[in-house]
Amino acid sequence: MSVLAPVYLIRLLWFVVNVRPTFSNENGGTFVLIEPGEIGEITISEPFFIGARPVTQIEWTAIMGSNPAKFQEGWTAGLRPIESISWIDCQKFIQKLNATDTNERLGLSGTWRLPTAAEWEFACRAGSDSRWFHSSKDAELDEVAWHAGNAGAITREVGQKKANEWGLFDCHGNVAEWTSSEVGLKRITKGGSWLTESESTSSGAQSLSLVDKRSDAIGLRLVWAPL
Repeated sequence: MSVLAPVYLIRLLWFVVNVRPTFSNENGGTFVLIEPGEIGEITISEPFFIGARPVTQIEWTAIMGSNPAKFQEGWTAGLRPIESISWIDCQKFIQKLNATDTNERLGLSGTWRLPTAAEWEFACRAGSDSRWFHSSKDAELDEVAWHAGNAGAITREVGQKKANEWGLFDCHGNVAEWTSSEVGLKRITKGGSWLTESESTSSGAQSLSLVDKRSDAIGLRLVWAPL
């Protein structure tokens, strides 16, 4: 299959059904098509599918057989984002996922991975240039994010806040998310978390962490990329 074939097939599908293509996997995740494009200094040249929500404790446990998350209280805890996982742990999770998955979606072959920092921000912004995908006003942050001012010092079940224009939830707050982008020996995390203040949850904000760091404020969001 040529390099252009996945782009062509996905765009044809979108044209025919007139909705943004999505798919769900066997572990309860939903993945949304992100088309190539530009916003500010970010250029995305290849399509990819990104998780509509961060990976949950249920999804992680289904693949890894254990749950390292700190916040496991209550019967809905499985719907909270996985946390207390290192970048290295994420690579092990993704390796197992690729080994057990059919890796065929919508007639295309692909692979699971972390997003780059640029892919993550492009998907989060969904065409916006405001501080958060919906607004630049601090007073409106609660509409889209669990952060230090409203989370109650814990993570919350995913998908409770407003989604962006492309159907992504929890891009701001709840847990920061590992990316594949590196700066020296560290990896970039995006999105801020339940323990960070408002500016740290903005679309453009980022932090750096060593690959073996485990924090109850860092999780992940998956990408599935056509080959």
